[in-house]
Amino acid sequence: MLRTQNKTRNISLYHMTKRLLLLTLLLCIFQPSMAQKRTDEQLRNLLLKAGNESVNVLLQDLEKYRVQIIYTEINRDKHNKPSFKNHYFNYDPDLYFNPASTVKMPLAFMALEKLNTLQKKGIDKHTPVVFDSSQVGQTPLHADATAANGLPSIAHFIKRALLISENDPYNRLYQFVGQQEVNRSLQRKGYKDSRIVRQFMGFTTEQNRYSNPVRFLNADGSTKYAQPALYNTDSIDFSQVIKLGKAHYDSRDTLVQGPFDFTAHNKLPLEDLQQLLQSVMFPKSVPKKQRFNLTKDDYDFLYRYLSQYPSETPYPKYDDSIYYDSYVKFFFRNDSHQMPRHVRVFNKVGWSYGFLTDVSYVADFENQVEYMLSATVYVNSDEVLNDGKYDYDTLGYPFLYHLGQIIYQHELKRERKFKPDLSAFQVQYEKRDENDKRPALSEVDN
Repeated sequence: MLRTQNKTRNISLYHMTKRLLLLTLLLCIFQPSMAQKRTDEQLRNLLLKAGNESVNVLLQDLEKYRVQIIYTEINRDKHNKPSFKNHYFNYDPDLYFNPASTVKMPLAFMALEKLNTLQKKGIDKHTPVVFDSSQVGQTPLHADATAANGLPSIAHFIKRALLISENDPYNRLYQFVGQQEVNRSLQRKGYKDSRIVRQFMGFTTEQNRYSNPVRFLNADGSTKYAQPALYNTDSIDFSQVIKLGKAHYDSRDTLVQGPFDFTAHNKLPLEDLQQLLQSVMFPKSVPKKQRFNLTKDDYDFLYRYLSQYPSETPYPKYDDSIYYDSYVKFFFRNDSHQMPRHVRVFNKVGWSYGFLTDVSYVADFENQVEYMLSATVYVNSDEVLNDGKYDYDTLGYPFLYHLGQIIYQHELKRERKFKPDLSAFQVQYEKRDENDKRPALSEVDN
């Protein structure tokens, strides 16, 4: 009888131990992805087998270069409906990179979305808009010499923010939407780990909570609609401490021995950026809550200026020897500065503090090829931030260009059951008048 009891107890302990081990295994498997880096073998093998030195050097030291890549394979069915498959290399939403000018992309989407709530007031993206000031440090804006009519508008801000990534237009979009609505919108759309809390003006965290008073104008210059100064009363989660580097220059241009603090800076994980772009290029492919409330004209407008070249643009008239066609197309930016004739890249890039980032949808109309590619890399060999000395030309740009070409060449060879109809993205671009003798812009803040 005693042996039977011991045997029963041992069997019970065995099953209990087995259940505990199984539970532990399940907990490991289903830990939130936030805590795990994601790399799939297909993308790893594709990159390594390419044997490109500019790529491999950075891939061999992921801790130093903080490389993250998302390659999105797009396949169409017989009805031209797209499906998306993300391939990841070292993707980690907790591995911080400074998003820099990529934040201009969601701000453009949000500004158009907000304008659509003001349609009953007779306001659209082309309505002249001026900015007053109500706080120390804020700057008014009542004219825009780069616009055809000399007046600012949301449409013209978006053009300037996307074409060569100008900074002041982003600040004005931020001021129009307001910090509170920017971040509530990100939260509503499911981007829980993203925040946009800084203008590019050197403001403190508190100053960035304020937005200028804004006025939309009638043709005679009178006020059509006035938006008062805004202030964000919502709390912002800065609990994750983010510090990088061994030294940095502060706002007084003094060298400080110690890391640079990104804790209260903008933050947009790479997959969030990829999804933000996908939500506009392919709105039906994402859940309804992720879509922006945009009109057909808004989508056409965005497709044009996400992909148009500075050389095609009459207003602003940029110096295309400096702001060449591939200037903000990092996956195609090489020494020739030329883009393939039959390719258009709908994208947004960012560069700051040694970080280079590109989030792109690529369409090759001749070969009927499409895909998305998003990547970020950190190239700052001296580990000093804010000194303006980064390895963009020697490491960063070559890496992104060759990465882009590896994926592009792979896509040219990849078999598809159904060729995509890309006519929705064949945009009517502007054309600069060859007889336009106005001086071209050669220096902008971007």
